[in-house]
Amino acid sequence: MSLSQILTPSIQKAIQALFDVSVDKIEFQTTRKEFEGDITMVLFPLLKVIKSNPVELGNKIGNYLVENVSEVARFNVVSGFLNIVIADRYYLNFFNEIKDNAKFGYATQNPEEKAIMVEYSSPNTNKPLHLGHVRNNLLGYSVAEIIKASGKKVYKTQIINDRGIHICKSMLAWEKLGNGETPESSNLKGDKLVGKYYVEFDKAYKAEIFQLMESGKTEEEAKKQAPIIIEAQDMLKKWEAGDEKVITLWKMMNQWVYDGFATTYSNLGVDFDKYYYESNTYLLGKDVVQVGLDKGVFEKDPDGSVWIDLTDEGLDRKIVLRSDGTAVYMTQDIGTAIQRVKDMPDVGGMVYTVGNEQDYHFKVLFLILKKLGFDWASSLYHLSYGMVDLPSGKMKSREGTVVDADDLMQDMTATAKQISEDLGKLDSYSADEKTKLYKTIGLGALKYYILKVDPKKRILFNPEESVDFAGNTGPFIQYTYARIQSIIRKADFDFSSKTDTTALHDKEKELVKQIELFPEVIQNAAQNHSPALIANYTYDLVKEYNSFYQSVHILGEVDLTKKIFRVQLSQKVAEVIKAAFTLLGIEVPERM
Repeated sequence: MSLSQILTPSIQKAIQALFDVSVDKIEFQTTRKEFEGDITMVLFPLLKVIKSNPVELGNKIGNYLVENVSEVARFNVVSGFLNIVIADRYYLNFFNEIKDNAKFGYATQNPEEKAIMVEYSSPNTNKPLHLGHVRNNLLGYSVAEIIKASGKKVYKTQIINDRGIHICKSMLAWEKLGNGETPESSNLKGDKLVGKYYVEFDKAYKAEIFQLMESGKTEEEAKKQAPIIIEAQDMLKKWEAGDEKVITLWKMMNQWVYDGFATTYSNLGVDFDKYYYESNTYLLGKDVVQVGLDKGVFEKDPDGSVWIDLTDEGLDRKIVLRSDGTAVYMTQDIGTAIQRVKDMPDVGGMVYTVGNEQDYHFKVLFLILKKLGFDWASSLYHLSYGMVDLPSGKMKSREGTVVDADDLMQDMTATAKQISEDLGKLDSYSADEKTKLYKTIGLGALKYYILKVDPKKRILFNPEESVDFAGNTGPFIQYTYARIQSIIRKADFDFSSKTDTTALHDKEKELVKQIELFPEVIQNAAQNHSPALIANYTYDLVKEYNSFYQSVHILGEVDLTKKIFRVQLSQKVAEVIKAAFTLLGIEVPERM
């Protein structure tokens, strides 16, 4: 139970006893740094129902609390704010209660609550994963873990875009230029091999456009008449018609990509419970169109196309079925959402991790599903995120100028190695220990740098800045965790029993207060779908710990009772760091 929950009924009782007034809500805020206090009650709302000046009102309530509530030690009133100082005993009791709780902060799953499905990654099978996919995967995975920690059942899923003209471009280029090259023969990951031929197609396409324009065609004519694009379109028609040769090639090359993706996901530390494939879902939703027509949700135009008119909602008319009877992406997404609930009937909401260029699409999708009458449609959320830029500029897949996810992870590990070696603190490590540590630091730096930023904001990713061992970075937090582990290893005495200390140093108290916030931060992060809240809470906790570390003796403390408590407090801080970083998909090293 939080401090505000503990104090609210006591303050309500005080107001009733002092002023014969009943109030439903008490407003609290964090006490400002320049004033003494652990929590602040805002007095101004009470002035609407109690005739008094705020200072007099605050003093009366404060005196009542000191006399009647054991948790309250003293108070001060500043203008319309009652700053309440909480007794050390409250924090000591709280600490002893949670000291041995390995799951502190994580809520127990409620079996009555509906599950949440979180979709992320959802790549095309014509290229390897890149830096943009890294942000997508890290966000989706972390949000899924945070929602799970908040007490809900979670399914992690993705829909793989494994069909369409972009897939046929890679297939055709491989057929023309590949000479039977395979991942094994080229010693290249399958997704990289297929991506290579996607780039080759674009080169050949541009060359043909240039030749046609040289012969007098306009650019638009050249783009449509280039032989290689006509061949790719013909291959797509054959795929849709079930041509055996095309389907066999498609299956072979897609499997290369799936195997490559699996390696990247493993290295990135993300996983999935359920996979969907566009080749299986692209026809879904067509049957729902008739249901929508019968309900009056959709309307049919004279040419046979089917639309939904959302102009009353400030949007526009959106097509859901072409005049030739073929589905559009919106139709497919409607059908896929419905299919997911059929597959997992306990799903009561979904989170779609997709870039902010699709904001409009998801507004329309969610509105259509609500109009079709699905009760779970009110629990759909678009985890919209900004793009990731590099100092060198924007990435382009067709031109092969993307930052490959695998290369990025290797570069981060190499950067961590260089900085660690420059610091010169790993002399006692074996080669294997060093390799593992470099990866832990490098990936921790990458993940933290991306996740500490609010998802909606665009990121300029600077690899060197992210692997700094000072400031708001992953390595800085990892280093603090490792420092605490060193303290625990050196503690050659029993520190398992409950602490009997009676008074807290200011730095100890501030640290316990920061730990106490962890459960609430998880709930807020889950509700806001924001790993940044977890990341920045952890940084604040580490800053508070380092201030504590600099201000008091721990192992050098002569009073055994205080020494035991400070080691216990250090250990709990480390546990919370590890638990918080687990939610971000980041490992912590025992030594550093």
